[in-house]
Amino acid sequence: MMPVVQFRRPSSHRGLRYRRAARGLTTTLVAVLAAAFLVTVVPQPQAYAAPDLRDRFSREVVRPGDEDKDPYHIEHVYELQYRLRWLGLFDAEPTGYYGDVTKAAVVAFQKKIEVKATGVVRYRTWRPLIRETVRHRSSVPASCKKAGWHACYDRSQHQVNLYHKGVLLNSWLVRGGSADTPTRTGEFVVFWRDIDHYSSLYDAPMPYAQFFSGGQALHGSRLMMDPFVGHSHGCVNFWTEDARQLWNLTYNHKLHVRVYGRWS
Repeated sequence: MMPVVQFRRPSSHRGLRYRRAARGLTTTLVAVLAAAFLVTVVPQPQAYAAPDLRDRFSREVVRPGDEDKDPYHIEHVYELQYRLRWLGLFDAEPTGYYGDVTKAAVVAFQKKIEVKATGVVRYRTWRPLIRETVRHRSSVPASCKKAGWHACYDRSQHQVNLYHKGVLLNSWLVRGGSADTPTRTGEFVVFWRDIDHYSSLYDAPMPYAQFFSGGQALHGSRLMMDPFVGHSHGCVNFWTEDARQLWNLTYNHKLHVRVYGRWS
């Protein structure tokens, strides 16, 4: 008698598991491919690097709504407004607040220089704005453009220009001494520096102080809001952020200081 050979059909449950596994693998693969597509195709918000304040004519980023609230919180809105006014784009008194009138002037300037007109003032706006509003260039003494580092203060324009090897690197708005205590004119060299100097004579902080003539120094001011309002006791007052910028560029170099121009 021949043995009976039985053939077993594959379990329907096992086949069902195979089909489910295949469907799960397909779903996972589709999800992975979709995610990869989104990462590749969907545009991401543009990231901006923090400004390098060692660059020529650089400043911090200024946005609508920013305000120079007090000498400890300067956002460079006064400077922005003055420079736009000198270009004929800002027809108002500087207030230190970035509102609609300031934004309209910024947008007009950005369109003029052909950058994206967002109203946000980044390096690509600051650089041409400062460069175009350096005043009385023809009055800058020839000695400022010699070899080395030169900080040249025009008392009549409330302006300090920094030159290196004859190249203008930056220009800042400042204020000097009063009629009774004017900043001395002449050619000097910084002889002493103190990053966190405090004046016991005037009971006032003088951060980033670079002394060039007796007790007169280039330094940050904790009293100055508007560089065209008020005076110092003879020093050259910067907004503290600008004094820091000058310090970082020159603290380890011999710095010549030239003071010239009529008192203002």
